[in-house]
Amino acid sequence: MIETLNLNIVLVEDDDVAAESVMRGLTRSGVTAPVIWAPDGEMALRVLRGADPERRAQRPRVVLLDLNMPRMNGFEFLQHVRADPALRDDVVFVLTTSDADADRTRAYHENVAGYMVKASVGPQFAKLAQLLQSYRLAVRFP
Repeated sequence: MIETLNLNIVLVEDDDVAAESVMRGLTRSGVTAPVIWAPDGEMALRVLRGADPERRAQRPRVVLLDLNMPRMNGFEFLQHVRADPALRDDVVFVLTTSDADADRTRAYHENVAGYMVKASVGPQFAKLAQLLQSYRLAVRFP
């Protein structure tokens, strides 16, 4: 299990059904870390910068990022994160429906920690939960 006090997960996903599926899947898989949901990139930036009055994501944190969103897509979000000295070291995993080579390459050029296609992470996002659990146990955050 991921210990609640040792990690926050920021889920950046515009589809409320997909967001609920991810959160439910993580809970079913034993992930007890709080999940802070931001329905678009602009709100996610406010959350990460501590400027959202309703949502807080303390460090250490991991961002799960969808690429195809309105207002600010995932690539625009990544550009803002990597350009901001206070955020550039945040750990971002892409969690998207796109399996396009161009999207994967572009995401890795923005220094994402991993790229996952939603259809490939298994029933009820079990593989995502396993990845997060293993990542948290293996990686030491500052």
